[in-house]
Amino acid sequence: MPQSPSKRLGIETGDAVLHHELLEEQAASLGRQGARLERALAALRAHQGEGRGTVLAAAADAAWCFFVQREVMGLRDRAAVIAQYEIPREVLVRIGAR
Repeated sequence: MPQSPSKRLGIETGDAVLHHELLEEQAASLGRQGARLERALAALRAHQGEGRGTVLAAAADAAWCFFVQREVMGLRDRAAVIAQYEIPREVLVRIGAR
């Protein structure tokens, strides 16, 4: 398939620039959600006793948001994420993950 004149000349079209910016924003958003999940899981690990349900709910919400963000990007392997972030079963049960 022949390249377009803009590709041969090394000129970025508006579509290519927009696509690149969208990918950058998706990556940044996923990074923010991952950091939120890490903070929520750290808080859960540190919190024992009174009020744990609230911290557990926050961790479950952060995990759910992270999974949704990944799925929007076409990344559907939850097992790898669960292992990498060491998401406890009690969090997964709250969001209905199997």
